[in-house]
Amino acid sequence: MLWMLIWAAALLMVALVWLTRHVAISRARVEQIPLTSRSYPGPPPDAPFVSVLIAAKDEEANIETAVRSMLRQDYPHFELIVINDRSTDRTAGILERLKASDTTGRLQVVHVTGLREGWFGKNNAMREGLARARGEWLCFGDADCEHTSPRTLSMAMSLVLERGIDFFSLLPRLATESLWERIIQPVCGGLMILWFNPQKVNDPRHPAAYANGAFMLMSRACYEAIGGHEAVRTQVNEDMHMARIAKERGLRLFVCQNEDLYTVRMYSSLGQIWRGWSRIFYGCFGTFRRLRISMLVMIVMNLFPYGSLLAAAGVMAWRGPAAAGPGWGWVGAAAALAVLMQQTVIVRYYRLSYTSPWLAPTFIVGAVICVGMLANAMLKLKGRTAVTWRGTVYRGEQVADRPAAGA
Repeated sequence: MLWMLIWAAALLMVALVWLTRHVAISRARVEQIPLTSRSYPGPPPDAPFVSVLIAAKDEEANIETAVRSMLRQDYPHFELIVINDRSTDRTAGILERLKASDTTGRLQVVHVTGLREGWFGKNNAMREGLARARGEWLCFGDADCEHTSPRTLSMAMSLVLERGIDFFSLLPRLATESLWERIIQPVCGGLMILWFNPQKVNDPRHPAAYANGAFMLMSRACYEAIGGHEAVRTQVNEDMHMARIAKERGLRLFVCQNEDLYTVRMYSSLGQIWRGWSRIFYGCFGTFRRLRISMLVMIVMNLFPYGSLLAAAGVMAWRGPAAAGPGWGWVGAAAALAVLMQQTVIVRYYRLSYTSPWLAPTFIVGAVICVGMLANAMLKLKGRTAVTWRGTVYRGEQVADRPAAGA
């Protein structure tokens, strides 16, 4: 009976932790106001010149939307530099067509044909683009972004100038079309918040640092102070490392959500989700300690209550409640409470992150898959498997510029 009581007590502790998440969500709703197309009346007065840089590798499905939606921005002073990074599909042709039809004179296209020794792909591409950039502010984006508002750049620049921000990252709204995307993406996003809570990131006194490469806006002085892409040339998640360096050097780092400014569809298939988030966990967490703690949290907070509930229900159904004894009843009741608390938190979290709350019951499925991706990230960190991204294989600081099976 003693171990049953300990089991039930552990489940009650899990339920209590989930209860504290309600407090955190309520606080986030007040303090973390998303940036919207209505946040400011328009571009800032005396708007500084901005160089927008987008690296694209084999992005024929996305690049035209990304370029056109950026060229539609109402910000008065900017240039758009798109770097074709060794693409083997139709990306180069699409970019040349867009450049030929561009009437704004803002679009430049740079073609990268090789990978400089000791550099990872995107970092090398951005370095090539920076050689052409004239802006006193730099905005780095991804080729799979769609700016759903023409005011993204204006709202972002208004915010950074008003608040004196050196390094700003506007978090994307995720466009999820397949069932697997809707099940897995919110779970992975929730795990990232465990380590990179925006409230802590935005606090200059706290060491937590985070940025999302889909939209990073910084002054040229900030970029030079952190050492540019040279400082992160062999990092898979260069955005995270640039944010860390910026905060370590006393620069003002700020992140916030966006409501209606731009979207990103990160991955479209289960295989892409598995490889992509394994890479993100590997690059962002970076140590076995963080990966183990993340896995432990996912198991204890999610798998443990559901497994306990199934075990208690199975024993009582097999033996009958009387024969099973009160111990299993305590475990079952505590597990049910933990699951209930988890679900109420997930419903609120999904609403806050623009995900359908009706998908809350699928969170446990995403949690199981997330545990597997964390294990895969550990294998990458141990060197048993390489990190593959856009047809290039990366292992530590070694780069193999060749297609990989299943890439």
